[in-house]
Amino acid sequence: MLEKIAKLDTNILVYLNNLGNESWDPFWLLYTEKTTHLPLMLVLVFFLFKTLGAKRFFLSLFIISLMIVCTDQLTNLAKYGFERARPCRVPELENLIRYIAKRCSRFGFFSGHSSNSMAIAVFTGLILKNKYKYSFPALILWALSMGYSRIYVGVHYPGDLLVGFTIGALVAYSFFIVYTKITHKYIG
Repeated sequence: MLEKIAKLDTNILVYLNNLGNESWDPFWLLYTEKTTHLPLMLVLVFFLFKTLGAKRFFLSLFIISLMIVCTDQLTNLAKYGFERARPCRVPELENLIRYIAKRCSRFGFFSGHSSNSMAIAVFTGLILKNKYKYSFPALILWALSMGYSRIYVGVHYPGDLLVGFTIGALVAYSFFIVYTKITHKYIG
């Protein structure tokens, strides 16, 4: 059963990765870099402040920081616990995928880009959705695109992304519940 899942994961990777072409490479290489998204993060910080006021805003930043540490550490535990080689490290895939990333570390299960971006999207989306109607779906689309960028550049399997998205969403929802309880109890 696991072999069938791994084979399907590889087949989907090869298909999605090969949808890319040289004219789109610069875009996806830029998109996959975390620093590219700093302007979006600053916009989110602005809208969080505008929506929440000072006390809730600073609490939300603290909770977001803890949440990212949590998703990051879960990602690292999984990567070094499972030790699943990234596609760019699998010799059998060398001629089947387009590897265009700037670097390729050893292990890829599960994707930190996916878990962190989905955590940010879900947490901030839940806070902003009542005031900014399209914020939640727009942030989810951003996170999904971040995941796809990892397939495009050749460093993650789709399964790495699905698990990363799931972990990120679950962690974010858990932290959102904590944030909500703290605000109701202490801030009002």
